[in-house]
Amino acid sequence: MLIDEELTLKKLEVFLAFMRSGNLARAASELQTSNVSVHRAIHSLESALRCPLFKHEGRNLIPLESAYMLEEKAQKLIQDAQEMVRLTREAAGFGAERFKLGALYSLTVKTVPQLIMGLKLRRSELNIDLVLGSNVDLLYKLKNMELDAILIALDDSVSDPDCEQLPLFSDDIFLAAPNDSPFADHTEVDLADLRDQTFITLTQGYATFRDGERVFQQAGFEPKVAMQVKDIFTLLSMVSSGVGYALLPGRVAAVYENRVKLIPLQAKYHLQQHIGVVFLKAKERDPNLLALLAECRMYSRQA
Repeated sequence: MLIDEELTLKKLEVFLAFMRSGNLARAASELQTSNVSVHRAIHSLESALRCPLFKHEGRNLIPLESAYMLEEKAQKLIQDAQEMVRLTREAAGFGAERFKLGALYSLTVKTVPQLIMGLKLRRSELNIDLVLGSNVDLLYKLKNMELDAILIALDDSVSDPDCEQLPLFSDDIFLAAPNDSPFADHTEVDLADLRDQTFITLTQGYATFRDGERVFQQAGFEPKVAMQVKDIFTLLSMVSSGVGYALLPGRVAAVYENRVKLIPLQAKYHLQQHIGVVFLKAKERDPNLLALLAECRMYSRQA
């Protein structure tokens, strides 16, 4: 038997409100509608079911056995429908109890902890998974809906018609040198003076690797690369041990601050990274994402 198109979940919700209250006026008040709308919905249900649900005693509607049967089954149906909506939204990443955030390693020094603390204050029930990686890897995972939002360096390579961006702050690129380096006491450095020195870099895909290539091109030489590493903390450790120099953003200054010096580059090499959050336009109304974006806006005003 085909279900009549007049039989809707909304009308069942109206019916259940009437069964709870036993009164048209109270049901209308609960639903913030009119008595007439409640009566019309109940009458429409009777037409769709092709059987009476109530008998009339004056102005009162007295439930029949059919109404009690419908009440029992409708309650379960509404609960199942609500669960269906919840699970469907969670499968799409909307309003889920778990939020998957991607970020650059360097942003875990300050930015990521502050944003996560703010997000937890806004949504205390939310479990947050943090995934660290390169610009390229994180953008790939975002596009494949493995992540809900990513904190990365903004440039042309991350411009995508399916994504939105919210800038957070900008960060200068410095020369990272061990404290006992002859350059450590310089107020600024000409990168060309280090053409014979050994450097350590991040692997390709990281924004800092790409920015380093641009600065070396401006300096007119290709660096001697002793090794490439996959995270900025390993890189800093290598610099502090005297393995080589590196080009790094200023936000990592607090790491190994007693063993590594970040020295400004001369103005002709000046380069900034622009850090921001990137997310899919399809998820822009997700309440978890909206909470993160609110925190990001607050952070950008303080940065």
